[in-house]
Amino acid sequence: MFTDTHCHIYKEYYQDIDEIINNAKNNGITRLINNGCDNKSNEEVIELIQKYDNMYGTLGIHPESVDTYHEDEIKFIERNCSNPKVIAIGEIGLDYHYTKENKKEQKKLLEQQLYLAEKYNLPVIIHSREATEDTINILKNFKVRGVIHSFSGSLETAKIYIKMGYLLGINGVITFKNSKLKEVIKEIPLENLILETDSPYLTPEPFRGKRNEPARILEIAKFISELKGINLEELARITNENIMRIFDI
Repeated sequence: MFTDTHCHIYKEYYQDIDEIINNAKNNGITRLINNGCDNKSNEEVIELIQKYDNMYGTLGIHPESVDTYHEDEIKFIERNCSNPKVIAIGEIGLDYHYTKENKKEQKKLLEQQLYLAEKYNLPVIIHSREATEDTINILKNFKVRGVIHSFSGSLETAKIYIKMGYLLGINGVITFKNSKLKEVIKEIPLENLILETDSPYLTPEPFRGKRNEPARILEIAKFISELKGINLEELARITNENIMRIFDI
């Protein structure tokens, strides 16, 4: 019984969401955490978590939306912080991959949302791409914890985040043939990891090139269980205990 702790299940990507939910259940994935990343997806997340009992949601403004978001969108997130099925603020963070010219604005947006998380005692889902130092320095200023989504950094970076109280979200990247992440994860105790797909992105081997979906958690779990030398049942038990430490589900 696994949980997909990070997916983007929106109508934009999936014509039949009922089918996606059923495929997940048939593969032993019994819970989904659907992550918002802009105003449109945040509104859809609220809609879907009301419809599906086994789906929980997170609300946030992704750093790639920093140049187009409005303050009303932050207010929408705040209004929904009391929803019992909204279990985190995210996906939020810093992304310097495409441009570094709006660093200042990205940092301000991240800090606004970390403030909300602190105010409402919610965990955060952190996206950090080519921005590790700034991400760590900002997170240190807030009494929050959560998940470093799609972690792919060094062992040293992993240890810093873990010491700060964060779990590492591991997805299909670990299965890629050229990925160095497997060498890092060998050294990290399972108590610090949770599994995610980032659907519809980052489809694991052997399905790479096809659209991802929560059912693919099983492929990631198989890879990690072999890497760590444990069975799937033990991996499910440990990762679900990790999830319960962070999320109120």
